[in-house]
Amino acid sequence: STFATAAARQAIERAGITAADLDLIICATVCPDQALPSTAVLIQSQLGARKAAAFDLVAACSGFVYGLTVARQFIATGAARNVLVIGVEVLSRYVDYTDRATCVLFGDGAGAAVIQRSEDPDRGILSTRIQSDGDYAPVLFVPGGGTRQPASHESVDSRQHFIKMKGNELFKVAVRSMEDICRQILDEQGITAEQIDLLVPHQANQRITDAVAERLNVPSEKVYSNIARTGNTSAASIPICIDELVESGRLKPGMTVMLTSFGAGVTWGGILLKW
Repeated sequence: STFATAAARQAIERAGITAADLDLIICATVCPDQALPSTAVLIQSQLGARKAAAFDLVAACSGFVYGLTVARQFIATGAARNVLVIGVEVLSRYVDYTDRATCVLFGDGAGAAVIQRSEDPDRGILSTRIQSDGDYAPVLFVPGGGTRQPASHESVDSRQHFIKMKGNELFKVAVRSMEDICRQILDEQGITAEQIDLLVPHQANQRITDAVAERLNVPSEKVYSNIARTGNTSAASIPICIDELVESGRLKPGMTVMLTSFGAGVTWGGILLKW
């Protein structure tokens, strides 16, 4: 919640509103402060956003894309005017430092965005799609800590509270899923991959990013990557990328941007937006 609140304050300031203007706070995370209450209500308290509803969303690395998709529905129906979407993780608490296959991959971070209605029909989120397949749950999961396997001496001793991953199997599913969902969105909007100005994928693995871009025929100069500096920050990775693109001046008004993600669950999604 500390990470998330810091990112949220920056987003609120950039949006030109105050915390009192927020109608809804969505916190996408798999690293809650505690089992209950939700991390979102702790963020709400720290921000002083007293009129907002707040809840957590668990979609792992796809959390921010899922959060934007949910926020879009609240805006579209008129149920909310200002929605704060946060992707935040402290994955250093969940990695087994005796397992080199996973401990070198993950990082901590937070990113946030304020979502509002645009009066320009050609600006903002143009299309979103999200999917999941629970049959792949065993390829990336944390076995212990829930009601199926509550914390015990045995679960701690056997290191059941850390991330377990089958990397090779995950790679194939991730590449195929992100390519497919991006193509579905492009077909829906009647545009081609060549018309994308920026592809911003979840920062899971550089090989996954390269494979998705190659399959979509998006040249490397249009693909954003920061994983070499940040690691895999799960739900925080895409908003961190967007922040860096804005700060560097690379993301300019009118650009067509594709966001795509893949995470434990498994979950995946895509968003096409006009900046």
